[in-house]
Amino acid sequence: MTEIVIILEDIEPVVLFGANNSLLDKIQSFFPKIKLVARGNELKCMGEEEEVVVFAERFNEIIEYYRKYNRLDEQDIEKYFLDPEHMRSATHGDFEEVIVFGTSGKPIRARTVNQFQLVKEYSVNDLIIAEGPAGTGKTYTSIALAVRALKNREVKKIVLTRPAVEAGERLGFLPGDMKEKLDPYLQPLYDALHDMIPFKRLETWIEDGTVQIAPLAFMRGRTLESAFVILDEAQNATISQLKMFLTRMGISSKFIMTGDTTQIDLSRKSESGLLQAMRILNGIEGISIIKFDERDIVRHKLVKRIVRAYENEENGSVK
Repeated sequence: MTEIVIILEDIEPVVLFGANNSLLDKIQSFFPKIKLVARGNELKCMGEEEEVVVFAERFNEIIEYYRKYNRLDEQDIEKYFLDPEHMRSATHGDFEEVIVFGTSGKPIRARTVNQFQLVKEYSVNDLIIAEGPAGTGKTYTSIALAVRALKNREVKKIVLTRPAVEAGERLGFLPGDMKEKLDPYLQPLYDALHDMIPFKRLETWIEDGTVQIAPLAFMRGRTLESAFVILDEAQNATISQLKMFLTRMGISSKFIMTGDTTQIDLSRKSESGLLQAMRILNGIEGISIIKFDERDIVRHKLVKRIVRAYENEENGSVK
């Protein structure tokens, strides 16, 4: 039996232990063979030598994380223990770079390893495919990169598009003109833009074509030069639609496709152009494929658990 005492210096114990030791209990759950006793600013750790040494190293890294970012909650702890690469990136300062400042002045940064990878790959590739579950920030990070590129005059326009897959209702039966019929499909893109561009400026840019938001079908016949183009919900583009989209790429343009292959709404999943694109474009120079997963989910903590539950169900049904 080995015993180590960790002394907290210049840090309030409640910050690392949590109210009623809630954070400490969370950490303890990852070391079931170790006994932890917290008294004042001391943490006593008892157990087998190898386990105790590993715990001490991990706990000191958590202390460094708090000192660097001045925050620590259960999600930070869970992400650290389930995704050590995230913690290494965090302590190396990878998440400190601001992509763009939002309308409220809030800095928008990459918040996970794969979001950071998306930012990094953007600088060296002209086509990026970002695939993964909902809530991982694929589209939001991509739009932040697009806004930055426009503000830095790297491109002349932003083009955002989605397939308008009809969920039970045909567009012709919906009220209003074409814009009113299509806007509900495109609303998530508007929401992200409103976070990053003041309302008046965005309105002006939409009117003069600097920012264009349209269904995928409207891309046919166009050549998109000096543009930052994002295809959202790419899993719902058919093989022919996706080929059409990719061949719109013009000189000095950047293309990003985002999608979730577990949420294909097409009548036949095999028709998804995203599945084919990820297969046949893999390894081509200038193209990067990034696979997001539940570790990148930055929405409510329940979203991560919901995604995991559905994955478990699907994996179970395959067996």
